[in-house]
Amino acid sequence: MAKVVIIGGAGHVGTYLVPQLVAAGHRVVNVTRGLARPYLPHAAWGQVQQVVMDRATEEAAGRFGAAIAAMAPDVVIDMICFTPESNALLADALRGRVQHFVHIGTIWVHGPSVTTPTREEDARAPFGEYGVMKSAIEEDLLARARRGDLPATVIRPGHIVGPGWAPLNPAGHFNRQVFADIKAGKPLVLPNFGLETVHHVHAADVAQAVMGALTHWGAAVGEAFNAVSPAALTLRGYAEAMFRHFGHVPALHFAPFDDWAKGVAPEDATATWEHIQRSPCHAIDKGRRLIGYSPRYTSLQAVEESVAVLLR
Repeated sequence: MAKVVIIGGAGHVGTYLVPQLVAAGHRVVNVTRGLARPYLPHAAWGQVQQVVMDRATEEAAGRFGAAIAAMAPDVVIDMICFTPESNALLADALRGRVQHFVHIGTIWVHGPSVTTPTREEDARAPFGEYGVMKSAIEEDLLARARRGDLPATVIRPGHIVGPGWAPLNPAGHFNRQVFADIKAGKPLVLPNFGLETVHHVHAADVAQAVMGALTHWGAAVGEAFNAVSPAALTLRGYAEAMFRHFGHVPALHFAPFDDWAKGVAPEDATATWEHIQRSPCHAIDKGRRLIGYSPRYTSLQAVEESVAVLLR
């Protein structure tokens, strides 16, 4: 089978992806700074070659792309690329030298949803540094694929959740206290009318999308695929479901965003604004059709599993 080099494979998605790669018979090399550990233990990690390398340091020295190419990979999966410059250095070094290059992108390349669910091919208007940078990376990689320079595929996860990870909560930010308060039956105030949307995905389902791209090479090269749960959640629906999950009647109040923001920490208000002004709601029909993507978890199932571990 293939030699797969995964860059940043000890993170949340890699926790599920690496054991699947090993089970499929691939030889796996994990390029890591040596700081992270998989969120869940698995015997497969004993068969993975660990290469300790700091990407930023090696890129600054002009060595990173060459170092990855020198490993003679058949497949490279890049989990941690965030700037077009970083992407170009690696893509240039791998030109004509790999069978498949998979980049983990983001649904934030679309900016605000115009029609829902948003398809991969729909026009996009990214904003904010993260969305703009990831959009530029995606455009470059897919252009290289069309030219025949690099057989690239982009996987676009939503809000990743799973055990060991604090989920995006019903208020649209990451403060864990929201879940503790809901569990205790305390009232929750939401911004506006709580009708903006968020779109989660379990880390295991992102891993499934990557495996689908690898096994459906001919359909995946030159394409981007959304990796999200089957349906997005409104903040209100999400909150009501979590109250019921803990055995409570939903206790919700609403306030205009500016008024609501005065009652939360500034960093939480900023995170909520970043999410609700995009209000993602994405389609997965393309992934179902071309790479067999079939998420095991709904948004609520993924969150409930994460929260059970989180509150313990």
